[in-house]
Amino acid sequence: MSDVSLEAKAGDLLSDAPSAFARYEAIRPRLPKARFPAQSLHLPSLDAVADHVDGFLLDAFGVLNVGETAIPGAVQRLQSLRARGKRLSVLTNAASYTRAQLLAKYHRLGFDFTADEVVASRDVAVAQLQTIAPGATWAAISAAGDSFADIPARLVDAVADPAALRTADGVLFLSTARWTPALQSDLIDALSQRPRPLVIANPDLVAPREGGLTIEPGLFGHDLLDQVAVPTHWFGKPFPEAFAEGIARTGLPPDRLAMVGDTLHTDVLGGAAAGCRSVLVTDHGLFAGLDVRPFIEASGMIPDFILGSI
Repeated sequence: MSDVSLEAKAGDLLSDAPSAFARYEAIRPRLPKARFPAQSLHLPSLDAVADHVDGFLLDAFGVLNVGETAIPGAVQRLQSLRARGKRLSVLTNAASYTRAQLLAKYHRLGFDFTADEVVASRDVAVAQLQTIAPGATWAAISAAGDSFADIPARLVDAVADPAALRTADGVLFLSTARWTPALQSDLIDALSQRPRPLVIANPDLVAPREGGLTIEPGLFGHDLLDQVAVPTHWFGKPFPEAFAEGIARTGLPPDRLAMVGDTLHTDVLGGAAAGCRSVLVTDHGLFAGLDVRPFIEASGMIPDFILGSI
């Protein structure tokens, strides 16, 4: 069992980036391995980073937007990069949204991404469901109103019908919007009694929004794995399938790309593991208002470049 209750961890992580970092470090053995540069280069913007690479993989939360608000200057910066011929691809762990919904959101915020330039961890996970469990019925942990119309598999809303946690052939974790500690206990009990595949389509522990940090599916997934051994499949940053898809969309080799993000354990680690350069943005995401140097030193995860904002 975990030494700290899920409720206590969740309460800390909602507003406390150092606690989120500590939890990321605790689950680091479950994350990919990577090599990092000896030191970071501090630059004023992505325009300066563009002198070193031909394209960018872009995190959304904390880089392009915070919650439903575009970060000031982000739209104009990407326009500048496009004018220089740099290729762009959004690589997001926002599994609550379909790709069409994400594209509509980005357009609403002023970004001009095409559908081919958006890689969502939801799509990456869904593409693997048939391989993981052919013909399975999945208990889906999702946001309200998710119709699953974009998912070519049999799904049951496990929040509306918690019995599905025991009867389904596998569990697909997309969103924490309606998830509760009580349902988490039910899930742990159900998988303890009958282990089945667990697919987590958002490995993030937390995400930056206007009011602070919100809990994401990765927190619940690691809490479960602290207590129960089940076959678990992670899709999204920092895991390789999402990066392979994002890199393929640009048509560039990994070493000519930079992954731009606000976290060390998803964006910087994942980018380095995929063979890309990495850019840590510090002003708007997980480390907003904090000195990032102690976190970099403690983790040994050294970005190639560090910026305040893009």
